[in-house]
Amino acid sequence: MSIIYLRRSVRKYQNKDVGDEIVTELLRAAMHAPSAGNAQPWHFIVIRSEEGKQRIAEVHPYARMVLQAPVAILVCADPSLEIYKGFWVQDCSAATMNILLRAVELGLGAVWCGVYPNEERVEAFRKIFGLPGHVVPFSIVPVGYPAETPNPVDRFKPERIHYEAW
Repeated sequence: MSIIYLRRSVRKYQNKDVGDEIVTELLRAAMHAPSAGNAQPWHFIVIRSEEGKQRIAEVHPYARMVLQAPVAILVCADPSLEIYKGFWVQDCSAATMNILLRAVELGLGAVWCGVYPNEERVEAFRKIFGLPGHVVPFSIVPVGYPAETPNPVDRFKPERIHYEAW
């Protein structure tokens, strides 16, 4: 549980590269996420180019930290791979969370920036990265070595727990 408690949204990064083997480890973690019917309806785009990151910052007002990050991972859904229709959102959420948790284990910082369900962002990301029309860009995760260490926060709220019924 310590990794879960330590995970924080990191938006400032050191000027230090994240190697390909580490990115592969993040993607391995993403692909170990649970998915409905084990369909694994995801694809990932690794973005390192300054041009790609600049274009992200231009279309996503809350993802400007990508300009500082050495790498970003675009998590995409391919609904045509689903076994149980409509569950790709949960599947890609789990994959995104696994990236964030594995990043903490590897001494990295990352932040989840939502793309879906904002249709304007979805279309912009499709265009920027040449996604097929049926593929949905779900989240963008800037990753790097943290230049900040946000303090852990206790988010446990017992008043939100209900037993047997509301």
